[in-house]
Amino acid sequence: MTSVFWDRHGVLLVAFMQRGTAIKAVAYGQTLRKLRRAIQNKRRGMLTEGILLLHDNARPHTAAQTRALLDSFGWEVSNHLLYSPDLATSDFHLFRHLKHHLRGNHYNDDEDVKTAVTSW
Repeated sequence: MTSVFWDRHGVLLVAFMQRGTAIKAVAYGQTLRKLRRAIQNKRRGMLTEGILLLHDNARPHTAAQTRALLDSFGWEVSNHLLYSPDLATSDFHLFRHLKHHLRGNHYNDDEDVKTAVTSW
Protein backbone atom coordinates (compact mmCIF):
# COMPACT_ATOMS: atom_id res chain seq x y z
CA MET A 1 0.00 0.00 0.00
CA THR A 2 1.16 3.46 -0.83
CA SER A 3 0.01 6.76 0.59
CA VAL A 4 0.80 9.85 -1.44
CA PHE A 5 0.47 13.34 -0.03
CA TRP A 6 0.71 16.33 -2.32
CA ASP A 7 -0.21 19.94 -2.70
CA ARG A 8 -0.53 22.28 -5.66
CA HIS A 9 3.25 22.42 -6.02
CA GLY A 10 3.82 18.66 -6.21
CA VAL A 11 4.34 15.53 -4.16
CA LEU A 12 5.27 16.04 -0.52
CA LEU A 13 5.54 12.45 0.70
CA VAL A 14 5.23 8.94 -0.67
CA ALA A 15 4.86 6.47 2.20
CA PHE A 16 4.90 2.71 1.63
CA MET A 17 3.57 0.01 3.94
CA GLN A 18 4.72 -3.58 3.98
CA ARG A 19 2.56 -5.95 2.00
CA GLY A 20 -0.10 -7.56 4.17
CA THR A 21 -0.10 -4.94 6.93
CA ALA A 22 -3.16 -2.89 7.79
CA ILE A 23 -3.31 0.84 8.32
CA LYS A 24 -4.21 1.50 11.93
CA ALA A 25 -4.22 4.74 13.89
CA VAL A 26 -0.66 4.27 15.17
CA ALA A 27 0.75 3.68 11.69
CA TYR A 28 -1.28 6.55 10.27
CA GLY A 29 0.03 8.83 13.02
CA GLN A 30 3.60 7.90 12.11
CA THR A 31 2.86 8.73 8.49
CA LEU A 32 1.35 12.08 9.47
CA ARG A 33 4.49 12.91 11.47
CA LYS A 34 6.57 12.11 8.36
CA LEU A 35 4.27 14.35 6.35
CA ARG A 36 4.76 17.17 8.82
CA ARG A 37 8.55 16.83 8.52
CA ALA A 38 8.26 16.74 4.72
CA ILE A 39 6.23 19.95 4.77
CA GLN A 40 8.79 21.58 7.06
CA ASN A 41 11.59 20.60 4.67
CA LYS A 42 9.89 21.20 1.32
CA ARG A 43 7.44 24.04 1.99
CA ARG A 44 9.05 26.38 4.48
CA GLY A 45 6.46 28.58 6.18
CA MET A 46 3.46 26.51 5.10
CA LEU A 47 2.88 25.06 8.56
CA THR A 48 2.40 28.54 9.99
CA GLU A 49 -0.02 29.45 7.18
CA GLY A 50 -2.25 26.48 7.97
CA ILE A 51 -2.78 23.03 6.52
CA LEU A 52 -6.04 21.67 5.14
CA LEU A 53 -5.89 17.88 4.94
CA LEU A 54 -8.39 16.08 2.69
CA HIS A 55 -8.99 12.46 3.55
CA ASP A 56 -11.91 10.06 3.88
CA ASN A 57 -13.62 8.86 7.04
CA ALA A 58 -11.73 5.57 7.30
CA ARG A 59 -11.22 4.42 10.88
CA PRO A 60 -7.51 5.32 11.13
CA HIS A 61 -8.35 8.82 9.89
CA THR A 62 -11.12 9.37 12.44
CA ALA A 63 -9.60 7.59 15.45
CA ALA A 64 -9.35 9.69 18.60
CA GLN A 65 -5.57 9.32 18.53
CA THR A 66 -5.43 10.68 14.97
CA ARG A 67 -7.79 13.55 15.72
CA ALA A 68 -5.69 14.51 18.76
CA LEU A 69 -2.51 14.46 16.67
CA LEU A 70 -4.05 16.61 13.93
CA ASP A 71 -5.34 19.02 16.58
CA SER A 72 -1.85 19.25 18.08
CA PHE A 73 -0.52 20.10 14.60
CA GLY A 74 -3.25 22.72 14.18
CA TRP A 75 -4.34 21.17 10.89
CA GLU A 76 -7.86 21.50 9.56
CA VAL A 77 -9.49 18.37 8.12
CA SER A 78 -11.85 18.25 5.17
CA ASN A 79 -13.44 14.83 4.78
CA HIS A 80 -14.15 12.97 1.56
CA LEU A 81 -16.92 10.41 1.93
CA LEU A 82 -15.86 6.90 2.93
CA TYR A 83 -16.30 4.39 0.10
CA SER A 84 -17.44 7.15 -2.23
CA PRO A 85 -17.53 5.98 -5.86
CA ASP A 86 -16.23 9.42 -6.82
CA LEU A 87 -12.56 10.22 -6.74
CA ALA A 88 -11.61 13.51 -5.21
CA THR A 89 -10.66 15.85 -8.06
CA SER A 90 -7.12 15.95 -6.71
CA ASP A 91 -6.95 12.13 -6.93
CA PHE A 92 -7.91 12.27 -10.59
CA HIS A 93 -5.08 14.72 -11.26
CA LEU A 94 -2.51 12.66 -9.37
CA PHE A 95 -3.46 9.26 -10.79
CA ARG A 96 -3.42 10.54 -14.37
CA HIS A 97 0.20 11.74 -14.04
CA LEU A 98 1.32 8.64 -12.14
CA LYS A 99 -0.26 6.40 -14.77
CA HIS A 100 1.64 8.21 -17.52
CA HIS A 101 4.87 7.89 -15.54
CA LEU A 102 4.48 4.13 -14.99
CA ARG A 103 2.96 3.27 -18.39
CA GLY A 104 4.77 0.68 -20.49
CA ASN A 105 7.11 -0.48 -17.74
CA HIS A 106 7.28 -3.92 -16.17
CA TYR A 107 8.24 -4.40 -12.54
CA ASN A 108 9.71 -7.56 -11.04
CA ASP A 109 8.88 -6.85 -7.41
CA ASP A 110 7.58 -4.29 -4.93
CA GLU A 111 10.98 -2.62 -4.62
CA ASP A 112 11.03 -1.87 -8.36
CA VAL A 113 7.61 -0.26 -8.09
CA LYS A 114 8.70 1.79 -5.05
CA THR A 115 11.76 3.02 -6.93
CA ALA A 116 9.66 3.99 -9.95
CA VAL A 117 7.07 5.84 -7.86
CA THR A 118 9.59 7.72 -5.73
CA SER A 119 11.56 8.80 -8.81
CA TRP A 120 8.43 10.44 -10.16
